[in-house]
Amino acid sequence: MKKKMTLGFFPTPMHELKTLSKMFSGYRVFIKRDDLNGLATGGNKVRKLEYLLQDALEKGHDTVITAGAQQSNHCRLTAAACAKVGLKCHLVLGGQEPEQHEGNLLLSGLFGAKIHFTGDNRKGEDMQLIAEQIRKEGANPYLIPYGGSTEIGALGYSDAMLEMKSQMKETGQWMDYIVFASSSGGTHAGLLAGRELHQLNSKLIGISIDKDETNGHSLETIIADLYRSVMGMYGIKNIKEVPGIELLRGYDKAGYGVITGNELKAIKVLAEAEGILLDPVYTARAFYGMMDLMDRKELKPNSNVLFLHTGGLPAIFHYSKELNQKKNAG
Repeated sequence: MKKKMTLGFFPTPMHELKTLSKMFSGYRVFIKRDDLNGLATGGNKVRKLEYLLQDALEKGHDTVITAGAQQSNHCRLTAAACAKVGLKCHLVLGGQEPEQHEGNLLLSGLFGAKIHFTGDNRKGEDMQLIAEQIRKEGANPYLIPYGGSTEIGALGYSDAMLEMKSQMKETGQWMDYIVFASSSGGTHAGLLAGRELHQLNSKLIGISIDKDETNGHSLETIIADLYRSVMGMYGIKNIKEVPGIELLRGYDKAGYGVITGNELKAIKVLAEAEGILLDPVYTARAFYGMMDLMDRKELKPNSNVLFLHTGGLPAIFHYSKELNQKKNAG
């Protein structure tokens, strides 16, 4: 099995949201705080990067290249992790360089990353070109795709399922549902693999964040392929059917990074009820989806519902204008 380094503080807390539980009759609502894992304001990518950067160092690379949108949490955490372990970092980001760097983009620069802006391409389409350029300069780059979603990165969330199982066993509170933001597929695939490997019965519900395909592939296909690859790393091969991929697409219609009243509602509800912040792009959309499912009684009554908080706090400051406009309009 692949080795990993230590980048974050684990296990992360898991606890009940008692005010939310009172608000949603028939449900007990819990949260898993992967936003509190210690590296650069935290987030789910830390678990992936513990495996990915270990792999990069073992293979003798001195530079990491990865890609994302300008407010990519993955890119911010990759830059921070590279700074921590002594690797150079190049970020390939969509769009044109803004006059002022904010949120994740600001932090990525503070961590010393070299940033390349690539117009309409935000999912790594230009990574190979950047890699060729820096190889000519003598670097030995390790490429991490959009979201850190490889079979190696997904191992981090197989581990997370074992961690959650241990916490459930310790508290005696077993989760009927685990709800989370699903975008590039690695977290989703790792959770699926971990559930099978560690024999948990929790139903996994991914809330789709991005309706666009990645390099011509649907998110469902990416999750299934990554799941098979992760299981193969554990010696389980020739899987014909992937069990229980539930990816809810109804909440991504506005498009990636487009803030609607739904996201604002989720941010306000959790902030005012529990003093916990969501980011506008990922966790707010997923949390709204979870609230909507409970409002409509789509989840079975008298169940325990766990929200996996995957981080993203810095982006809330980048979207302050949109959030203020919608707050005032509401």
